[in-house]
Amino acid sequence: MNFLVVMGAVLSNRMAARLSDVEPIHWATPIVLALVVFIIYTVDRLLDIRKYKADKSSQPLTLRHQFHRRHATLLWRVVAMAAALALVLTFFLPGSVITFGIVLGGLCAAYVGVVFRLPARHPALLLKEPLVAALYVAGVWGSVWVQRLSVSKIDITECLMFAAIAFQNLLLFAVMEQYETPDQPVFSLATAWGQERCNLILRWLTIGVIVVGFSLCFLTSDRFAQRSALMLALMSLALYGIKRYPAYFTRNERYRWLGDGVFWMPALVL
Repeated sequence: MNFLVVMGAVLSNRMAARLSDVEPIHWATPIVLALVVFIIYTVDRLLDIRKYKADKSSQPLTLRHQFHRRHATLLWRVVAMAAALALVLTFFLPGSVITFGIVLGGLCAAYVGVVFRLPARHPALLLKEPLVAALYVAGVWGSVWVQRLSVSKIDITECLMFAAIAFQNLLLFAVMEQYETPDQPVFSLATAWGQERCNLILRWLTIGVIVVGFSLCFLTSDRFAQRSALMLALMSLALYGIKRYPAYFTRNERYRWLGDGVFWMPALVL
């Protein structure tokens, strides 16, 4: 699962770089991004396990958490090696990317630290989905934008489309987790908002991304911007398709594999 998330971030970053005309993007940028995404994703899961050990009544362990618990020692070692490699590669990055990375890295570390210390059902945890989406988008697009002097309106629009998709992905996962464990739902926006409101939000996110995607095809003559806009629309539609068939996609956590795999779709336009 970590590999899907990491590669999705790298491919999305590559699309953002080509759209923003940062060519060639510094060779170390996607490598450091991949390492950092892996570290944050893995540490977040490992800390969830520690919180579960302290209070086993807090949250049910999902399949991915069970995997991380079985291989916790090995994963901590891999995280340490990934962090060391990322630190070395940092010295090869442009100054603007280093500054941006320090700020974003600090925010990510603060987020992980706060989430670990909060009680399992603290109201602040309801911000997890939008915060994670915002940090993910910042890493994918921000690392590109700091390497150019200006950002176009088309770039900003497609970044906002990507942000909507990232949030849609996380909200979808929260909803599907409720289908998996209806008797002991994971505390999230889905439990706070309810299925009906979440379904409405997911539907309108999809409609909004699709409408904006097709509109961009008429507002820009940039062929790659047109293709990437349509691809973003398809990504959102694919996520909504998963939501439409919960009984099928909750089997063996199919929704996670396919939901994270959606972020591989930019490879089709690169």
